[in-house]
Amino acid sequence: MAELAPQELRVLVAVADAGSFSAAGAALDLTQSAVSHSVRGSEAKVGAVLFERGRTGARPTPAGERAVAHARRILRLYEVLGAEARGAGRGEVEGRLRIAAFRSAALHLLPPALERLTARHPGLRPEVRVVRELGAGTAGEVAAGRADLAIATLGGAADLPAGLLSGALVEEPYALVHPAGHPDPRALPLLDWDENCGSYTRQWWAAQDWIPGATVKAEDDGMVLTMVERGLGMAIMPALSLDGATDGVRIADLGPGRPTRTVGWVTTREQAGTLAVQALIRELRAGRERQRPGAAR
Repeated sequence: MAELAPQELRVLVAVADAGSFSAAGAALDLTQSAVSHSVRGSEAKVGAVLFERGRTGARPTPAGERAVAHARRILRLYEVLGAEARGAGRGEVEGRLRIAAFRSAALHLLPPALERLTARHPGLRPEVRVVRELGAGTAGEVAAGRADLAIATLGGAADLPAGLLSGALVEEPYALVHPAGHPDPRALPLLDWDENCGSYTRQWWAAQDWIPGATVKAEDDGMVLTMVERGLGMAIMPALSLDGATDGVRIADLGPGRPTRTVGWVTTREQAGTLAVQALIRELRAGRERQRPGAAR
């Protein structure tokens, strides 16, 4: 198979991101016909149709989704190559570092690690995107080439995309959260959110006879915690979601059989070898070591 040139990869990514040949051309300062010609050439080289063309634009086929993901990751390595080469002469780590994280990790797990990271490496520019942990979730952003590293839930109902590497950072216990001063919190409706509907809690819930039938859905765990504070229900929530909980809620241990979830990092094999990702993983691990009981402060 003939190799795709970097510009051909950029065109594939632009079409996937923009949703049409004309919008991709505008983004790349190319004509629509030039974009169309480039895509046709890439399809001939690959031997597969990469985009479905229609009146509403262009969308990747399954083959196209794979090709675009690889294109993003290859183009990102070109960028990393330049950043690491420039920093090598000065013994520094520099350039962009793209991170995907779910809400509570972005709020409570990442900031101290990034603070230490950028203090050690001022030339690094972290870019954090908050991604809901649904479907492919944060790990899917890494697989698609949109993030270098993700903070993700590991070992749940959804398997990691093939070819990714991961490592555990923290085991989070779940706890019962209810309004402070409520006489019978278990009589309240259960508050839940989509990201929490996984193997971490479902099996445990099924074994409990006190979980109410009435369930109120919320957008995310931050909204759930606010609704608990307002006395609208109780919830079963993981530890990261409870960082910064106010005096308006009470947190009760669910005992030795309580559900837990594993939170960790996810990256690609190629990004795992880059200096920026290695440095971030070190800081994430160091931060969790500092928070363990009995750790030196």
